[in-house]
Amino acid sequence: MNVTARNVTAGPLECVSDIGVSDGENLFRFIVHGVLLNAIGAGGVLGNALSVLVLTRPRMRSSINCLLVGLASCDTVVILTSVLLFGLTAIYPYTGRLRYYYYYVCPLLTPLVFPLALVAQTMSVYLTLVVTIERWVAVCRPFRARALCTAARARWYVLGTAAFALLYNAPKFLEVSVERIEDDGEFVYCITASSFRSGLYVTIYIHWMYLVVMYALPFTALAALNVCIVRQVRRASRERARLSRSQRRELSLTTMLFAVVLVFFVCNLLPLVINTCESFFDGQLERLDPLIKTSNLLVMINSSVNFVIYVIFGDKFKRVFLEMFCARAGRHSPDHTRDDSFASCAPATGDRFSLRLTRDSTLRLSSLRQVRANAAGSRRALPTPAVYYPAPAKPSPGSLTSLSSASLAPAVDDCRWNGHRTTPPPPYAPPPYTPPPSSAPPAPT
Repeated sequence: MNVTARNVTAGPLECVSDIGVSDGENLFRFIVHGVLLNAIGAGGVLGNALSVLVLTRPRMRSSINCLLVGLASCDTVVILTSVLLFGLTAIYPYTGRLRYYYYYVCPLLTPLVFPLALVAQTMSVYLTLVVTIERWVAVCRPFRARALCTAARARWYVLGTAAFALLYNAPKFLEVSVERIEDDGEFVYCITASSFRSGLYVTIYIHWMYLVVMYALPFTALAALNVCIVRQVRRASRERARLSRSQRRELSLTTMLFAVVLVFFVCNLLPLVINTCESFFDGQLERLDPLIKTSNLLVMINSSVNFVIYVIFGDKFKRVFLEMFCARAGRHSPDHTRDDSFASCAPATGDRFSLRLTRDSTLRLSSLRQVRANAAGSRRALPTPAVYYPAPAKPSPGSLTSLSSASLAPAVDDCRWNGHRTTPPPPYAPPPYTPPPSSAPPAPT
């Protein structure tokens, strides 16, 4: 840390970089960084936290979700570091508040927070590339996906990406120095470039290597892989009716991740243009200051919007999210059941219920008992089906007139067939009595 004494005749003590900045520039910085960046960052931290909670559920365990958890973690670090470096520091120059943070806290945090922000941003870029490679293998090389796309390998991919990002950005820890400016017992801390940032270092490492490593390589690979993925998806969409349920689920997941990559392209296009201009027109950086602030906001949007994409395009993600945070939606879907495997039954009453299957495709005993109880409770108790057959009677001729049809007719409640009530039969009517023919021989003619 360097200590410099300066004589200031009027006004509060401030850093050299704050002298001569117009009110219009401070207003633009306050709107873009102080308001928009902080607001989007707050929503992004909440969305990434919810994404991690959903993606780490047991039923969501897969290689792609492991990569998405790492991506959400890196995006959260990008958001927090951006708020510390750009969001909070944009409040004081325009409003005059948070002076202590502006001159005493942020300068001491910057030598550590600035490299960590670049490490997290590098991880975010290359994890997006790894996710695209995983989708390319699953869609275009499905026979190799079982060996390459596993949760254990995905963890190693995340660790490898973190190691690469840390090694590549290691010189960033030596780029920033803090200078202490004193005047009449008052002092402030100011951020300055260290002597490590020589002309050759800036030209090769900061401009050209950053352009190649952070934009040229990942952008080219992402474009080529997504072209192959889109072709395969369009071919599969034409035969969607012939796809199995698991294949349609993979198609939906691929569409969701394609949306993630598309947003990545859009939000990083302006930073790519600015970095290219810095590489070729090093002396025109002051004219690019509004665009630089806007590009920081776009990077913040890219790190904050993935949760919205998951909810819109991810059917399973949305279903699990509703089950976790909406009691009615998640009441009948425990974590160890599969929502895409069920058998529907319709009892005689017309009520529908589902037999949910476990992973080994066997019916759970508790679910079976519940289904039987629901079916028994929903169906009205009926007696045993019976058909009434009256016994044959041998009445005498005199007693036939005293017989009433009501006494011989069966009860209406007993006339049932196959468990359903039918119309009662007509009253029993005995046949008319005819005397037997006489046994005497006929008279001779």
